[in-house]
Amino acid sequence: MLAVVCPGQGSQTPGFLKPWLELPAVADQLTWLSAVTGIDLIMHGTTSDEETIRDTAVAQPLIVAAGLAGYAALAEGTDPPLLPGAVAGHSVGELTAAVLSGVLTAEQALVFVRERGRGMAEASATAPTGMSAVLGGDPGEVATALKEHELVAANMNAAGQVVAAGTLDRLAALAAQPPARARVVPLKVAGAFHTVHMAPAVDMLAGYARAIDTGQPRLPWLSNADGRPVASGPQALDSLVVQVSNPVRWDLCMQSLSELGVTAV
Repeated sequence: MLAVVCPGQGSQTPGFLKPWLELPAVADQLTWLSAVTGIDLIMHGTTSDEETIRDTAVAQPLIVAAGLAGYAALAEGTDPPLLPGAVAGHSVGELTAAVLSGVLTAEQALVFVRERGRGMAEASATAPTGMSAVLGGDPGEVATALKEHELVAANMNAAGQVVAAGTLDRLAALAAQPPARARVVPLKVAGAFHTVHMAPAVDMLAGYARAIDTGQPRLPWLSNADGRPVASGPQALDSLVVQVSNPVRWDLCMQSLSELGVTAV
């Protein structure tokens, strides 16, 4: 069984869309999605510098649009057409996966992610916060260290990779005194995503969500909340809203992929 997994923020690099734009269908779709969002996604994916595309209000729509255009190009290039047995996304990649599963249209997802990015950027501007990957170390010792430094495990990616989030001074203190056999790597993000610092964005998105008509998942869409397939479109949308301020359990998503019998991603 094939699963399609969609990356989240931090996966963007300057110029990463240039090779894809050699495919006319990708250029056309990105032009349309730029019109939908009011953001020049082609410019940001080709000529904008690293600092510009680090801005979460730019990065989030850019990553989702790139994922949708890339998937469409891959799917159309296969015979029979590419049809995964399950989809999942990491953080903002959940919106890409929601479109692939049929829960949202591309237009709904891009408007939602535009407002998600803006809301999270505004929330990030209220205090100097960020995120750092903690690589290696004993899981129990890592959890204890985060608690001591008043940080949150915002992303539980795997046993050997947890992403800590909180104020920059607390993250600096963690880096100065990392857990045994672990190293702390600052991430190129604008704030402490998936923590209480993002609560204002949740309230805003909940209001928009009430006006969105969703479709039913036509294939398993695994939620970052618990790694389990969502049962309905409304449940998926609710999950997308609250996940902004809750930890990403990518470890549980991977566990579910294994349980579903996925053999390739």
